[in-house]
Amino acid sequence: MLDMEISPMLVTILMLGILAVGIFSGFPLAFILAGVGFVFGLLFMQEGRIYGIAVVQTYKTMTNYVIVAVPLFVFMGTMLGHSGVAEKLFGTMHLIMGGLRGGLALATIFVATIFAACTGIIGASVVTMGIIALPPMLSRGFDKSLACGTVCAGGTLGILIPPSIMIVIYGPMAGISVGKLFAGAFVPGFILSALYMSYIAIRCWLRPQDGPTVSEEERRAVPTRQKIMRMLFQMIPPILLILGVLGTIFAGIATPTEAAGAGAFISTILAVIYRRFSWEVLKSTTYETMRITGFIMLLVIAASIFTSVFAYLGGGKFATAVLAAVPGGKWASFAVMMFIIFILGMLIEWIGSIFIVVPLFTPVAAELGFDPLWFAIAVCVCYQTGFLSPPNAHAIFYLKGVAPPEVRVEDIIKGVWPFIGLILIGLAIITIFPELVLWLPSIIVGG
Repeated sequence: MLDMEISPMLVTILMLGILAVGIFSGFPLAFILAGVGFVFGLLFMQEGRIYGIAVVQTYKTMTNYVIVAVPLFVFMGTMLGHSGVAEKLFGTMHLIMGGLRGGLALATIFVATIFAACTGIIGASVVTMGIIALPPMLSRGFDKSLACGTVCAGGTLGILIPPSIMIVIYGPMAGISVGKLFAGAFVPGFILSALYMSYIAIRCWLRPQDGPTVSEEERRAVPTRQKIMRMLFQMIPPILLILGVLGTIFAGIATPTEAAGAGAFISTILAVIYRRFSWEVLKSTTYETMRITGFIMLLVIAASIFTSVFAYLGGGKFATAVLAAVPGGKWASFAVMMFIIFILGMLIEWIGSIFIVVPLFTPVAAELGFDPLWFAIAVCVCYQTGFLSPPNAHAIFYLKGVAPPEVRVEDIIKGVWPFIGLILIGLAIITIFPELVLWLPSIIVGG
């Protein structure tokens, strides 16, 4: 420990500055966060205190009952991706909506929205939709950028529409009920889905060559009555899963962790019913669950160490005071915070950045008089842009991994930009009409 004090302003500049340099170095984010926290803890805190912080934060993370829901939701989403539920639903919806201009893209968003309400991770959603929806769109002459942007944007809805892992992690940090956050995220998620579908419909109406219709012969191959009956039948499994998970949370029957366990079980049963369950599927799902959970937990612990040291040395209070004093009033401060989230989403993992953002921004939002639940959902909506914005655009890389060889990264990047703009429009809508977020949480029993 150095025999000197460090000012909160200098703490903020140095810790955030070194963190930024570390991010651009390409070194794993968890080690950067923990490393910066440890160095400043050893230099400027009481001797040995940093070790106590590391032990306490690790223990708190590993024993947090709500965070136990993370591996269960990951398992549920991954198993659901193997089950074939989305594949069968898309097969029917593309016949029903294929007669519309851009119908396959509209069907993709519809199925992705339903799938999002059954899984809380974007990897499973983007990969699944990329496999089942992208090839049919490309084979029928869809514009590559539109097809790729549709899959990426639809796939990322899973991190906003409950059961979202982002919300499961956000809730305990901000001291907000996960059940209430789930309820608050529903309408914004559906608003984004509606904006995506509206954009596709308008674009394909103006430029029919971007989204050709399915041939009349293919549409007539299955009678309309049979299509509708098939759609209703194939909607039953996801509806049961949604009721089994979110319905029990909202009704106060189960906690998010208990509901996540039920969801993992139901998704496995669906895989068995659809004859997709096997030892290989179970092994793959378990491995992916362990990999993602391990990655999340390491980042959570590292970020907790960083933010604890940052707050102990006064950086948190200084940053809060600066943000609250932004010229232009509360909405100028809100705009600055959303801009910071937008930039962070482009550069680093959302899990790491959210552990920086929430401890800093939550007190600012409270001081400015924003409803904490509304502000939390606004943050989560803004984080949607990070999954689509290069260079840290996970959805782009997930899709590229399963896309046909003729699809270039440039095609995907070109396709996502309009959807990033739509996310910002969605953020503006819930900012102007906060009741869109607050109405459902105000009437649910559970939480």
